[in-house]
Amino acid sequence: MNDPHPWAAGLESLHDQVWLRLQRGVADRHAAARHPVLATVAPVGMPQARTVVLRAADPEARLLEVHTDIHSAKIADLRANPHAALHVWDAGAHLQTRIEARATILTGDAVAAIWARVPDPARQSYGTRPAPGTPIADALAYDKPADPAAFAVLRLEVLAIDAVHLGQRHRRARWRRETGWRGEWLAP
Repeated sequence: MNDPHPWAAGLESLHDQVWLRLQRGVADRHAAARHPVLATVAPVGMPQARTVVLRAADPEARLLEVHTDIHSAKIADLRANPHAALHVWDAGAHLQTRIEARATILTGDAVAAIWARVPDPARQSYGTRPAPGTPIADALAYDKPADPAAFAVLRLEVLAIDAVHLGQRHRRARWRRETGWRGEWLAP
């Protein structure tokens, strides 16, 4: 039986598929990579994971971006420890992608041009009062004014990619910045 995903057989083609699917996640709201899970470590040491929206994927620069409210817990996590991980499960491709990254938090003038392109309805996600995660009296006891001062971009410098293809024969590979992105096969 032929594998329906021949790209999984080669290190270079598998790596290309990972980035192609990340870029598709930025452009297509129905793509699996549109909503990756972002993991951080809270200052108290507990892991934290949440779904985010992938907003940029640059394979040449090895950068990814997500947007967030500056008052969200993930900002405190990343200020204490700038390392993060992204996880994408693409069921149609039978592909799990895990990405290790170092985050830079951008705000203010550094993100003004990006804020200008955020559609009006989406702007309400930045500036929630009280701050995200604050206990409230009932489910709707909050306000969502669009506040450009609360808008932050997390620029994620990719440090490593681990991809597992669950085809007829499972394959796993890893690429790391420190090795010049030379891929290596791993036992799945």
